[in-house]
Amino acid sequence: MDILDYAFMQRALLAAVLVGITAPAVGIYLVQRRQALMGDGIGHVAMTGVGLGFLLSWSPVWMATLVSVVGAVLMELIRWYGRTRGDIALAMLFYGGMAGGVMLINLAPGGSNANLTSYLFGSLSTVSESDVTAICLLAAFVVLVTLGLRRQLFAVSQDEEFARVTGLPVRALNLLTAVTAAVTVTVAMRVVGLLLVSALMVVPVAAAQQLSRSFAATFAVAVAIGVSVTIGGTVTSYYQDVPPGATIVLLTIGAFIALTALATPLNRRRARAMAQTAGDPAECAIPATRDASGKVGV
Repeated sequence: MDILDYAFMQRALLAAVLVGITAPAVGIYLVQRRQALMGDGIGHVAMTGVGLGFLLSWSPVWMATLVSVVGAVLMELIRWYGRTRGDIALAMLFYGGMAGGVMLINLAPGGSNANLTSYLFGSLSTVSESDVTAICLLAAFVVLVTLGLRRQLFAVSQDEEFARVTGLPVRALNLLTAVTAAVTVTVAMRVVGLLLVSALMVVPVAAAQQLSRSFAATFAVAVAIGVSVTIGGTVTSYYQDVPPGATIVLLTIGAFIALTALATPLNRRRARAMAQTAGDPAECAIPATRDASGKVGV
């Protein structure tokens, strides 16, 4: 394949695989926590980190990681201790992060809004060796957390009160989830883009839920979908010269629609089979009666 003859495509494909693994791995917990839009908020905060990286001549990926982690922690603290509701805190992250990124990038020497394009929507040709190194290290952290603490994170995501009663450190686990989501956003921004990364965290999970009901199966199917669409979108972007982030997200939505169409008749058939197997409960059966002539009736 000629696509592998180019070093920048080798780096892009490696980054795409890592993004396909990490985004759904974190997204499954966000969906369970009903915080599907958290990735959007963190993505906007990461724009400030990118702008600050250009201003200070630091790596935009590492600076975006630092700023995103701080923003995610602040959002969790506001949710716990502040009177402001979580959706208000999320809105502040949206607009404050976006405004900060635009302002800082324009203050940087030779900077302009054009520098943000590859970070907002993804770019194959701009994934450097240093970016790949950073993405590998950050992805390793995400995989370690999401798999190593899957039972604890799932318990907290399902029911915080129950998890607290069982002795789990709920606040620490919530903070860890927020930090992991922030790291995932920065892992994905070079391939998918900051404005589209949330879709890759949420839609594969929603698609996997159409076929499976258990957490383990949903996790595995979501990651498989994530890897498939990121590789497919990256290859399509190379051959068709289309934006990688938009292509990946559209493929993800297409996978969701296809799996939904496939799952709907299967679920109906399964429901009918269960109804026929179960039959009417004894207490719901209509008793037989006899009329005056002795014939059995209902």
